[in-house]
Amino acid sequence: MRAMRHFSVKLNDGHSMPILGFGTSAPTKVAKSKVEEALERAIDIGYRHIDSAYIYLNEEEIGRAIRKKIASGTVKRDDIFYTSKVLCRVAYLWSTFSRPELVQTSLEMSLKKLQLSYVDLFLIHFPIALKPGEEILPKDTDGKLISDTVDLCTTWEALEKCKEAGLAKSIGVSNFNVKQLEMILNKPGLKYKPVCNQVECHLYLNQSKLLNFCKSKDIVLTAYGALGSDPEKEWVTKNYPVILEDPVLNAIAEKHQRTAAQVALRYQLQRGLVVLAKSFTEKRIRENFQVFDFQLTPEDMETLDGLNRNLRYFKNTYDSEDSSVTIEIGEIDMSGTNSDEVVGSGAFCPGEFLYLAHSPCSAHVCLTAYNTGNENLLCLRMG
Repeated sequence: MRAMRHFSVKLNDGHSMPILGFGTSAPTKVAKSKVEEALERAIDIGYRHIDSAYIYLNEEEIGRAIRKKIASGTVKRDDIFYTSKVLCRVAYLWSTFSRPELVQTSLEMSLKKLQLSYVDLFLIHFPIALKPGEEILPKDTDGKLISDTVDLCTTWEALEKCKEAGLAKSIGVSNFNVKQLEMILNKPGLKYKPVCNQVECHLYLNQSKLLNFCKSKDIVLTAYGALGSDPEKEWVTKNYPVILEDPVLNAIAEKHQRTAAQVALRYQLQRGLVVLAKSFTEKRIRENFQVFDFQLTPEDMETLDGLNRNLRYFKNTYDSEDSSVTIEIGEIDMSGTNSDEVVGSGAFCPGEFLYLAHSPCSAHVCLTAYNTGNENLLCLRMG
């Protein structure tokens, strides 16, 4: 099987990133051992880009799978491109690591679990923060979650220090919108630009404006959720359409004698994105890797572009002074708000909590948690 290093994109810091990655976030019902086994199979098949985060609670298993494959001679450490992310720590405490003094701590904890000496890419997971402390969910006397006033630009400086210390080869962001990216890019004394921005992106949410902006700044856009999401998952709105059942997508797949998933992934690759594919079934892991030996026509691409409906699978609630409405993350449509300013924001923590990723560089965000049975929502008041 052809190694992924032959299908890579050059980052703005000189390093290379494989353009097809293996995602490792999983619902709580998926055993961690299954994630480990799936990653071993993925490496055998040819995946070299592995995407994870401390909050996924499986970096120990992921590190073990990587080390097994290194020990067996299947790969060398330099063959693997590993991504981790900083924001929340989940286990015996929940806290933000977006505070500058805690960023390196977050990375060192990931490296300890992985038993690796460095990560290839380290991302700010979400552009919001919760106050550090001993509690899993820090709350005030009124029961509201306590946010932390954190300057994202200062947090970025802490990531730059991680890069200079050799703990991370490249640094980037996740779930940032154009305005938030500009805050980093326009920061006085910027040493390193973000190499990438990882966001929800698929046929029903093609992120064309954000993609064009990132290309203009030599920032790679990475797509998570590229195949949509299983409606049975607890954090997904149940009545949303399933991308892989789309008749237009399936007609194009049939024409090329490919699966709908392969066409959905190929679409993103031909647009110039790095794309993450996730499955814990060997057959699908293998199928998702087979996207480099066919080409979609310009007509196919135009047809698939037309499927965009600005639909987000990972929703949240925005609480303003004047109204309380349920929105699609990043697509705020209310009086006095420019939805273009927040295009591209949006995030999720599998099986845990959803976030609204819309905050200024130094904004204060007030959060309140609600348990709705199958999902937990964080409602935010921007201040």
